Amino acid sequence: MNNELQLFKSCLGPTLERYLELKQSLGRGYAVEFKVFKHLDSFLLREHTDLNAGTFSKWCGTRENLSPTVRRSWMRIVRNFCIYRRRTQPNCYVPDPSLFPAKHQSVRPHIFSDPQASQLLVEIDRLRPSNNSPLRAIGFRTAFILFYTSGLRSGELIRLRIGDYNSKEHTLLIRESKFHKSRLIPLSQDGWTAIERYLEVRRSRGFPSGVNSPIIWSKNGVGGQYTGTGLRTTFQFLF
Repeated sequence: MNNELQLFKSCLGPTLERYLELKQSLGRGYAVEFKVFKHLDSFLLREHTDLNAGTFSKWCGTRENLSPTVRRSWMRIVRNFCIYRRRTQPNCYVPDPSLFPAKHQSVRPHIFSDPQASQLLVEIDRLRPSNNSPLRAIGFRTAFILFYTSGLRSGELIRLRIGDYNSKEHTLLIRESKFHKSRLIPLSQDGWTAIERYLEVRRSRGFPSGVNSPIIWSKNGVGGQYTGTGLRTTFQFLF
């Protein structure tokens, strides 16, 4: 077992360790969960008590500095653990989710029609280069086409390297994305054509084009990689 996981000292310690071992054996990092359980474990150790309705409520009160969304997430993490614990301890406490902070209304995704997508590409082509992004227009054109035709998440797009693109098979390798799994996705003709045109411009201008260089490149980014904020800010401006 990881030495960190042996730091649980409350009465829940052994069960917490078994729970985390199980989840990590399924390929999940559970770094956030470990942080939550460490905080809960320290709280129960100070209180010299087990987890019950009263101590759970009191522990939640120590998390008032967090946003409602984050507090709800912490409470849900503990509830999932309690459900696991109930398998071997039928009478253990399980928090009532109806008492958790209300969910924020989720943002409805916008599905672009073909005419809207075409108009957005016109707006992207009008983007002016900057010191940090000398290939801003064609870079964001490539990003949008990949979003639109491949269903990539923003984090996946940012992490893509040129070596992840197979120019013969016209595929992209998405490395260890959600749930720590990699996958190979086929590209449409629009997708691979956009990548190849962009890379050709990069090479002709003498900008980085090695296999470890990000597909969507920023001159000022760490390792040439855009940040999520940098990508999102430009698209919000365009929308």
